[in-house]
Amino acid sequence: MTPKGPEDPPVVLLVDDEPLVRVTAVDELEDASFHVLEAANADGAVAALEARSNEVQVLFTAVTMPGSMDGRALAEQVHQRWPHIRRRIASGYAQPHSDGIPDCGHFVPKPYQGATLVWHIAEMMQIQHGP
Repeated sequence: MTPKGPEDPPVVLLVDDEPLVRVTAVDELEDASFHVLEAANADGAVAALEARSNEVQVLFTAVTMPGSMDGRALAEQVHQRWPHIRRRIASGYAQPHSDGIPDCGHFVPKPYQGATLVWHIAEMMQIQHGP
């Protein structure tokens, strides 16, 4: 795989075990011109990153999900293995303390509107690439 060029749409890896939430979020992001990879759990996300980490700019993950790790552990692993990837985590249960999200990660409360999700991802891309 070749690195992303400036004309390519930004790539988001979206991880959520709720199929309806995931499909809706993917549709919203794709409508906003993002390219989206999706996974139902952290194990699937790690497999996707092992194959395509050079393409992914943002990880957006739910906190609570089945599998070998939750979203916080996934965000920590992504921070350690792929530090160039920005991280947002979402939960409808409890907002983590700022020290519970690895370096520069951000929290989005669930439920969120599609426009809110797009705004958060676009904001991260501006932070990463500058104005």
